[in-house]
Amino acid sequence: MAEVIDPQQANMHGARLIAADVGGTHARVALVNAAPGCAPVLERVNKYTCMDFPDLAAVLRAFMQAAGVHDTAHAAIAIAGYVDGDNLINTNLPWQVSLARTREATGLRNLVLINDFEALACAIPHVDPAAAVLLAGTPAMRGDGATLVLGPGTGFGAALCLPGTPSRVLATEAGHASLAPGNECEIEVLRWLLQRGSHVDNEAILSGPGLVNAYAALCDLRGAAPAMNQPSHIAAAALQGDDRLAVQALSMFCALLGSLAGDLVLSLGASEVYIAGGIPSQIMPFLTRSNFVARFLNKGRMRTVLDRVPVWVIEHGQLGVIGAASWYADHCLRV
Repeated sequence: MAEVIDPQQANMHGARLIAADVGGTHARVALVNAAPGCAPVLERVNKYTCMDFPDLAAVLRAFMQAAGVHDTAHAAIAIAGYVDGDNLINTNLPWQVSLARTREATGLRNLVLINDFEALACAIPHVDPAAAVLLAGTPAMRGDGATLVLGPGTGFGAALCLPGTPSRVLATEAGHASLAPGNECEIEVLRWLLQRGSHVDNEAILSGPGLVNAYAALCDLRGAAPAMNQPSHIAAAALQGDDRLAVQALSMFCALLGSLAGDLVLSLGASEVYIAGGIPSQIMPFLTRSNFVARFLNKGRMRTVLDRVPVWVIEHGQLGVIGAASWYADHCLRV
């Protein structure tokens, strides 16, 4: 989805650039030294709340002022959605994004927008294996096949990384594909959601707002008044076992995440899966004992194929920033 600039405008060996990972809730902005084929070196990382700013340019200007940045013309922004001409199409950000207006307002001539999970996929070669938790399957050697990166946060993202130098990444909008229930309870919740909109996508459950939807639906269907309306509160109640319907909502969330991960592996031919996003690492104790793995494998005759696919959970953290800088180095700085 990114707009590729003229490589002659950039240093062909490396550059000091601004890299950012902008989600529906928070934006991480960093000053980075990046070069093709090398791990980006982060000099400084600041975290901002998107709702505190009127637009993306204001976030970038705040960082540039705080970091004393006046000598870089390069910026790579990992952001959910895709570019349609000059504008970003995204349903989870608090403001609209225009490439031309953002460039003008910041003075960053070489500014590119990259799908957030495309950036995450670019960061996978730089993930510390010791920091990844194996959830299913058996470990595999990197580079043997395509790697699927997916995860729920404010929305749901997914991208496929194909082996090569530089690697090629296919960004997707899997979060907006139709939700596929796998049992009677999930069908009930789907019916409940269909009463409120003609299209129910994966994000309707597999996201922070989606967890709220699942909880509200189960409360309504079971004749109970919702006690919570924030995903963090619902997840915390489920982890503690304090609320039966919160436990059911998070159980449904984990099961549908496993089912969708299996569907995407089969659809895209992935041989390895990394789960990121803002939620999975926060619910790891619940996720590991949930039906995630059972639903991931529940694909009939394809179970034996999926049984060999390793599924890792990684901390989202600074990976979006690292991936954005890696993408820029490989596509805009490479000779």
